[in-house]
Amino acid sequence: MQQEALSFFSSSFPSLHRSFPTLSRLRFHHFPALSFKPNTSSSSSSSLFKSPDFTNFTTTTTTTTTETLESSIHEKLIYLDSLGIDFLTLINRHPPLLSTALSAVKSVVDYMTTPPINFTLQDFRRLVSMCPELLTSPLNSHTIPVITFLLREVGVDSIFDLRQALRRRPRLLACSVDHQLRPTLYFLQRIGILDPHKHTYLLSCSVENKLVPRIDYFEKLGFSRRSAAAMFKRFPQLFNYSIAENYEPKLKYLMVEMGRDVREILEFPQYFSFSLENRIKPRHQACAAKGVRFPLPVMLKTNEAGFRDTLEVCCDSSPPLKTSRLVTVQKSLDL
Repeated sequence: MQQEALSFFSSSFPSLHRSFPTLSRLRFHHFPALSFKPNTSSSSSSSLFKSPDFTNFTTTTTTTTTETLESSIHEKLIYLDSLGIDFLTLINRHPPLLSTALSAVKSVVDYMTTPPINFTLQDFRRLVSMCPELLTSPLNSHTIPVITFLLREVGVDSIFDLRQALRRRPRLLACSVDHQLRPTLYFLQRIGILDPHKHTYLLSCSVENKLVPRIDYFEKLGFSRRSAAAMFKRFPQLFNYSIAENYEPKLKYLMVEMGRDVREILEFPQYFSFSLENRIKPRHQACAAKGVRFPLPVMLKTNEAGFRDTLEVCCDSSPPLKTSRLVTVQKSLDL
């Protein structure tokens, strides 16, 4: 029956993806009634389908079931629209919402928008738009265990911090504690990240498909496993960057254009957090034009005005004074 409903929705709303009006503009008295035509075709191989009584029974059953499904869907539509959530967009992205009981949806909404969790409706709508599975996940066997895990095992300090963590990575609410969150937590702890509550956004990452391949990449460059892991311990955000779109082009520029040793990134993995086109290249080119070679942190971490001032001062100073000023700048950046 769900397949029939999905098929009906697809045929009734051909522009569901983009051009269908939002529910806030929808007039419910124009909402099309869900109806299905029973299969009245006869079968030559069975006389059962020729029985009027059986035909009437199946027609009545189909009609009753269809009316029940229509009523359930319409109730969910009205309820979610009252919260400002576009039901039709959600079922297109997450069809299981069609078969989820309205009572189950309401229990999730109530839990997430009342104390102690107490998300605002605006925040809740954002969570659902990024993680529609939240509305169909069983509250007691999934959503509450995720919340409990973050507070008790990860060490998220408060409900305020919990809300911040979920705003940053709503996909945490779609992850299994046993199969996803806890194994990732143990992996991060093994490589020395002992404050995982500051990096909850990493818990939804796959250890096998995302975290390990990034450490392996730096091992292939010639770093030891310990040194590579130390980079990620120093700068856990490094796990979030793409190998092909971030690591490779920035390392190529570092070694080829800048002529630097790749080992410099062991002490400054934050290098990968800066834009190649908007920060790394322009500042390297400015230094090259002046014949100055700054340590990576000095070149990249200072704001634009500070960088220009440092560049001019160093260019106008004698060699011993240049070194002294660079040391002073480096120490200020490390504070």
